[in-house]
Amino acid sequence: MDKNDKQLSVRSVESDRMDSSVNGDLMEDAGKVHMDEAQSWGTGIISDFKRTVGTHWVTEMTNFNQKTFAVTLLVFISVISPTLTFGAVYGKETDNRIGAVETILATAWVGVVYSLIGGMPLCVIGSTGPVLAFTKSVVRIADNMGVPFLTFNAWISCWLLFYCVTAAFFDLTRVVRLATRFTDEIFALIIVSIFVMDAVGDPFSPVGILRYFDPDHKSHEEFEDDPNYDYMEVALLSTILGFGTTALIFLFRSFKDSSFFCNDGVRSSIHDFAVTMAVVSVAMVKEFLFSSVDTEQLSVPDRFQPSYQCCTSSCDTFFPDDCVDQAEAYGSRPWFVDFSDLNGKGHVPIVAAGPAILAFLLVFLDSGITWHLINHPNNKLKHGEAYNYDLVLNGLFNFVNGCLGLPWLVATTVPCIIHLNSLSEKDKDGKVIDVQETRLTLLFSHMMVGLSLLVLELLQLLPMPVLYGVFLFMGLSSLPAMQFWNRVLLWFQQPSKYPDFAFTRYMEKKKIHLYTIFQLLFFGLVFLVQNLSAISIIFPLMTLLCIPVRLYLLPRFFEGWEMCLMDGDDVEMMNGLSAKKAFTRYMEKKKIHLYTIFQLFFFGLVFLVQNISAISIIFPLMTLLCIPVRLYLLPRFFEGWEMCLMDGDDVEIDEWIVRKERSMKSGLFSGEDSKDSELEDAGVEDA
Repeated sequence: MDKNDKQLSVRSVESDRMDSSVNGDLMEDAGKVHMDEAQSWGTGIISDFKRTVGTHWVTEMTNFNQKTFAVTLLVFISVISPTLTFGAVYGKETDNRIGAVETILATAWVGVVYSLIGGMPLCVIGSTGPVLAFTKSVVRIADNMGVPFLTFNAWISCWLLFYCVTAAFFDLTRVVRLATRFTDEIFALIIVSIFVMDAVGDPFSPVGILRYFDPDHKSHEEFEDDPNYDYMEVALLSTILGFGTTALIFLFRSFKDSSFFCNDGVRSSIHDFAVTMAVVSVAMVKEFLFSSVDTEQLSVPDRFQPSYQCCTSSCDTFFPDDCVDQAEAYGSRPWFVDFSDLNGKGHVPIVAAGPAILAFLLVFLDSGITWHLINHPNNKLKHGEAYNYDLVLNGLFNFVNGCLGLPWLVATTVPCIIHLNSLSEKDKDGKVIDVQETRLTLLFSHMMVGLSLLVLELLQLLPMPVLYGVFLFMGLSSLPAMQFWNRVLLWFQQPSKYPDFAFTRYMEKKKIHLYTIFQLLFFGLVFLVQNLSAISIIFPLMTLLCIPVRLYLLPRFFEGWEMCLMDGDDVEMMNGLSAKKAFTRYMEKKKIHLYTIFQLFFFGLVFLVQNISAISIIFPLMTLLCIPVRLYLLPRFFEGWEMCLMDGDDVEIDEWIVRKERSMKSGLFSGEDSKDSELEDAGVEDA
């Protein structure tokens, strides 16, 4: 593109930003969100099953290749580290009634079963921060009521199953489709923030790499009497190991598009096994070069048994905290929860229906928004969605977990995104070309999680800072795909150097930043509620609030076409702007207006003939005259590429744009010659 061409493009873009009325007419109902029509009662569950499991199960269970093996290891590492970390936190918050063993067992059996019968097998089910926060609230409610936590939790699980089945039966999952990019990305950034804070240093809990610099950190307590122990030495090495793991993963993954190594197969293998190689490499460096430094190791139980060890046969006191003089535990709590252990309060099963509503909203939104993110049109999945069917499975899984005293599990946003991205083939611009939709990665990885219960001693060799490094990678790698995050970065960039997004091309900067401020405001509210234990139980309601905000508040501040650019998917944006606005982007204004004058002139002639009775008989001839005018007169005033943009159909215009953009990138053409060269016979009509 030469200097004049650039100036024309800039002028047309600037005029687009100012010409709100023109942009507003591009698409009917631009930016509006409509709820799908409800399916007949119960048919949504059946149709979901037929569309997914019933149609693609054999294909998804037999498409094994090298990538399957690599992604299996990645998913295993992505799942086992948060599973054990959440297990440790569950143990602390529930007085060990739910701990690491319960979390591993729940994740393993649910993951394996879901991989075999689930409707959307690219979704990874596991523990999440919001569910943990809700569980803390359930513990407090149970303590205040004077009933055992596990019994109260089990009754809530019964109601949760009822609510999930009811919602799926009446096709209420279509409400999730009202959640647009605005809500999706707020929720996704909440989950990403949990991973990043847990890795670097959480201000709300004592976890993260930088927390090792606190002399009172729990990992230093074990070595208080060791004169050779230096907590600063441990903290420094932990920082190097943690951030080094993250950097190494990104380094290995960057080789895929580099010129290093002998062929694409080697580069792809290094990319696919990046997380595994980084974890093993850094763990070996710690083990062989710094074995004398006592960094925190992964906290894993010694054997497979319930975490709650009893002092007596009644199992109402915890060993060893409540019976320090006792040499060993009397035994473990039973695996099956006693529903009748209500401490004489027969109203508890009915009362549990109240918290179960909030639990349902949490499960519904936590899983639903993740499903919505994974099934976004930009990801180009072909095997269909199964919101109703999977909601029933989710309720059933959590009911069983409640009966066994295991934690509730939902679709986990960041591991799901990692899983999807690892199975995707993308172009150089990061856009998805194709996805290997398989059940095998989920099946094998969760089988490995289950088998890890047999080799708990091996897991204890993993340094905790290394797993924090994996956490950090999982969070940071999810950010570039978020439009919300990219818009936040615009505040720190020179406006003339903004990335070429549809909204930066057509919208005013102040409107872009205003939309980002709205999103940041509601992100902050949800983040605050989720992290303040006193009000964390209303976290699902705060997340749900984002949907009416998008539907009813934002349209008061933004035009429909602006909402389309900021909140729509790529297909909607392209249909609304790329083809229909191509002539304003590439043509001079005077040529656009000249073409319009020609059309108005011949419209006036035809209109005049049609309305003057003395000559109205020749109206058909005048209409027919427009054809030779288009074929022979207009090409004397306009170039072929200009006729293509002004007079072609969307397919022809899209083809011209693709070739134009390709030639601009390659630098093969410049100036007016490039425009004519983009499409052979542009604007020429064949008989």
